[in-house]
Amino acid sequence: MSASSLKGKRCVVTGATSGIGYATVEALLGLGAELVFVGRDPGRTAAAAKAFESLARKAGAPPPQQELADLSLMTEVADLASRLADTGKPIDALVNCAGIYTAKRTLTAEGLETQFAVNHLAPFFLTTRLLPAMSAGSRIATVSSDSHYYGWIRWNDPSLEGKYLSLWAYEQSKLANVLFSYELARRLETGALKAGSVEGKPTVFAIDPGLVNTDMGQKHAKGLTGLFWSLRRRGGTSPTRPASGISALLSSPEAAGRTGLYWRDAVPLRSSRRSYDAAAARRLWELSEAMVVKALRGGSSHIGEAEG
Repeated sequence: MSASSLKGKRCVVTGATSGIGYATVEALLGLGAELVFVGRDPGRTAAAAKAFESLARKAGAPPPQQELADLSLMTEVADLASRLADTGKPIDALVNCAGIYTAKRTLTAEGLETQFAVNHLAPFFLTTRLLPAMSAGSRIATVSSDSHYYGWIRWNDPSLEGKYLSLWAYEQSKLANVLFSYELARRLETGALKAGSVEGKPTVFAIDPGLVNTDMGQKHAKGLTGLFWSLRRRGGTSPTRPASGISALLSSPEAAGRTGLYWRDAVPLRSSRRSYDAAAARRLWELSEAMVVKALRGGSSHIGEAEG
């Protein structure tokens, strides 16, 4: 499967100031996409903007638009979704790439366990809020990990308050990415959810980037955990490899309609046994809604206009 032109297509990428997100923006700009990229740190986002503007000029693409948002906070995710939707121009592709790993259990200002908030609840909430703004035939990619094969959802304690192990939290959040992607695809296919157009339902992809040499695992890890990630990343590929696969899925005519699948390098793979549990996916959706509502403090129990 090879990438095709994205000229005139509006693409949104989170986690775009480093790693896979950064490489994905580069790949999409090279295809002529109209990019909106999201970062958390103002300095790094501004630096990325300069590099992306130069690449856009060379590729003949429009200057990228930058957005700042701390995706650990559901209030900021809601504000980001509103800004993206308020332009009036449909979104043709959404890449949920932002991710975090924390060696110690930390809570966000809204009381959520940080890994679950950033890795799962943020893409869940952003995607569902943006569905009314998606174009006909749009595509949604959420980056998971092969770590999801070892994960399970702690239904009674998703924040791992009782016992926290960093890898447990990470694996749980990555399994949640796949369960969410599959349930999103099911709801769109059955009409329980509707996107911005009644024609051309969005195609939903769960992405396995493979082992990639990035610094994600070392940003918030020290000691033995930091050493583990340092050794692990040495065997990883460049972020450009998963970025190439993502850009192919977002642009290739061959990928249109191949929804609710798990992909690596633009090739569908079988995900974990737990990921195919439709009842668990529905339960996770309901749990995620409840957690987001609680974080928003007084928000509606019904997330987004997209819910049917």
